[in-house]
Amino acid sequence: MSDDNPHSTNGSTSKGWLDKIRLTFSGEPRSKQDLVEVITEAEQRELIDPQTREMIEGVIGVNEMRVRDIMIPRTQMTTIDIEQNVEEFLPKILETAHSRFPVISEDKDHIEGILLAKDLLDYAFTPDRPFQLCDVIRPAVIVPESKRVDVLLKEFRQQRYHMAIVVDEYGGVSGLVTIEDILELIVGEIEDEYDIDEDGTEDIKPLNKSTYSVKALTAVDDFNDFFHTEFNEEDADTIGGIVLKAFGHMPETNDEITISDIHFKITNSDKRRLVQLKVTVPAME
Repeated sequence: MSDDNPHSTNGSTSKGWLDKIRLTFSGEPRSKQDLVEVITEAEQRELIDPQTREMIEGVIGVNEMRVRDIMIPRTQMTTIDIEQNVEEFLPKILETAHSRFPVISEDKDHIEGILLAKDLLDYAFTPDRPFQLCDVIRPAVIVPESKRVDVLLKEFRQQRYHMAIVVDEYGGVSGLVTIEDILELIVGEIEDEYDIDEDGTEDIKPLNKSTYSVKALTAVDDFNDFFHTEFNEEDADTIGGIVLKAFGHMPETNDEITISDIHFKITNSDKRRLVQLKVTVPAME
């Protein structure tokens, strides 16, 4: 901390906060709620910023979650059939811009492996080289729905793989999970050069089973159709307008609000408008 920190002169206050930290991490175990309160107080005293507080809370929350809570369900999995040739599956790769694809035979319960898009580059520069999808795919990592998310993240890092196929207690495929899905729980949504930007055409993009990235300019009727909600189009033309009206003022990035059981978090905004929202809906079977 720098010497000109406005809180550095308040010795008793700083000491009190540090004492709480010591109590939290020493002696008999304290509750997670106690830890969250210490972190919140640290933010209020400007010892950490809101983003740091969210990341710490994200880390705390991750070890309470199971893979089933964050996986992309099988109905939303983009797969490639092992019998397809390049001409058949290449448009799907270009359209989704994903880097990894489960390769199946018969149906999604029969996973043959994982195709990395980058492994196709060798064939692009040697067009006469014989191509068989079974020669290119890599082994699929299989994890149970009940696996703890923090344990899976450790395995992702140690074993250096980025995607796992999730199976239920009967061995059927129930979805997939990536290291990005876990990191987004901690640091927030990760956008890369292939994600749909503000000028893109995809207004609602699933992040996991119950969380979506939604453009603030998404029309209310489109939002209602997708989420089966009943927001009034007379209140606003866009879902961003509905959220703005609920706040009653211009919210800032990372502000959150719940409207009709739908949780909204502002993930991108400026002084004049909302740009992007994270929408969390009640879990549905």
